[in-house]
Amino acid sequence: MDDERTANLLGALALSLVDSLNSAVKTAGFGGEAPAALVTLGVNPGLSINALHQILSLSHPGTVRLIDRLESQGLVERRSGVDGRTLALFLTQSGHARRQIILTERKQPLQLAIGSLAQGDRNQLAQLLEKMLTALTTSELHSFAICRLCEEEVCPACPVEQKYCQLQNPSTAP
Repeated sequence: MDDERTANLLGALALSLVDSLNSAVKTAGFGGEAPAALVTLGVNPGLSINALHQILSLSHPGTVRLIDRLESQGLVERRSGVDGRTLALFLTQSGHARRQIILTERKQPLQLAIGSLAQGDRNQLAQLLEKMLTALTTSELHSFAICRLCEEEVCPACPVEQKYCQLQNPSTAP
């Protein structure tokens, strides 16, 4: 199989999964970047609006409007930040519950995609995905963006986080 065809197949799979994931999280009552905001804040409580806007690749005003909407729905709350000049974002109890619904809905298309593979193929795919994600991790901000809809609780040895740590401290690289 040539590299162009492999890349084309990967692109088709990626697009299909993105479409399926977007559709799945919409059933949780959200579109756009709201699901990613809730998932991200669940893993990284206390982020500032500025950090969140960079992770989500939204404009700063767009992120403020998103947080206003999530706050009016009782899912996010603003608290004083560490330096007193910024606000830190936290999920409410309802926000944590909605985050869990999003992650549950997210699993369905992913399980469908890997369900056709034998266990050995799944193991091999996991190893290949780890290599590919490691190669795509180029900065802290990009690592957060890559994992913005991840269920980090099921990935304790996250290859993205490991690569980010290596970028921060090159002396720990294998």
